[in-house]
Amino acid sequence: MTDNALESIGLVAIGRNEGDRLKRCLRSVMGTVPHLVYVDSGSSDDSVSFAQSIGADVVELDMSIPFTMARGRNEGFAHLMRLHPSLSYVQFVDGDCKVEEDWIEHALSALEAHPEVAAVSGRRREQFPENSIYNRLADMEWNLFTPGEVAYCGGDAMIRVDAFEEVEGYNVSMIAGEEPEMCFRMRQAGWKIRRVDQAMTRHDAALTRFSQWWTRCARGGHAYAEFSDMHKNSSERPKRREARRAWVYGLVIPLVSVGLAWPSGGWSLLLMLLYPVSAFRACRPVRKAGYSLADTSLYGAHCTLSKFPEAFGQVRYYLRRRSGKPPELMEYK
Repeated sequence: MTDNALESIGLVAIGRNEGDRLKRCLRSVMGTVPHLVYVDSGSSDDSVSFAQSIGADVVELDMSIPFTMARGRNEGFAHLMRLHPSLSYVQFVDGDCKVEEDWIEHALSALEAHPEVAAVSGRRREQFPENSIYNRLADMEWNLFTPGEVAYCGGDAMIRVDAFEEVEGYNVSMIAGEEPEMCFRMRQAGWKIRRVDQAMTRHDAALTRFSQWWTRCARGGHAYAEFSDMHKNSSERPKRREARRAWVYGLVIPLVSVGLAWPSGGWSLLLMLLYPVSAFRACRPVRKAGYSLADTSLYGAHCTLSKFPEAFGQVRYYLRRRSGKPPELMEYK
């Protein structure tokens, strides 16, 4: 990669109290990306001082204003562009992710080869999948990967500045799911999203407890509800299918099967057989990816049981919207 090409790229990392994770993140791009901005959301550890010590520009958010990851990314982008207005591409990365060695070069090549592409992402994997079944599940999620043109990218992606500015960045009101929502608006504006078969980042989920798994899944349900509700008049109806499945399996089936058990003479309980069927169907992509029977079964169970916290997240979203309350962050770390 030439120095001229490097000068066209900046990086925005966001985080709070990430500790060693942030150090791995920023060190992984030192010497590769010359323009670094770290956005801190009220850390009490040494995140700010470390970022400053390696030469990153630091944005410390005003925490009296409600925080969202979307707001952090937008403010990081704005700061980066004030410092370097000639940038063409910005790599966004979460502070708990290490950027793989060759990713920046591959992402730049993909964007330059496809001028119609707004954002490009690659393979994200877990840093320590062996530490817990929850980390293992996250790693399997990341690894179910199809390269080519896609509908959405995640939080780690290299994004074209022109496309980002055209859609005015992330929606700062969203507490989760802000990446696919922005991608939706980019596609509506005529841009494309692309995924390449290249290692991109190593994510450290640090998921060790059931409560963390529950909160992470509930946040996903909240994102489905908000995204689909926000664009309910769109012909694409984004995330509507995921939202409905969470309602059906997380709420409707249990209420109907148990509620009608007495008047139906117990026959309604047969509806519970839909859960193992759902788990078996969810296993298919994992089996095709070559995972063991144990991992495949674990993933199928996760996909089915996650519908309960996802339904909870959706109920939470609609109750808060009905009461006029702003959404609250759902953090699992």
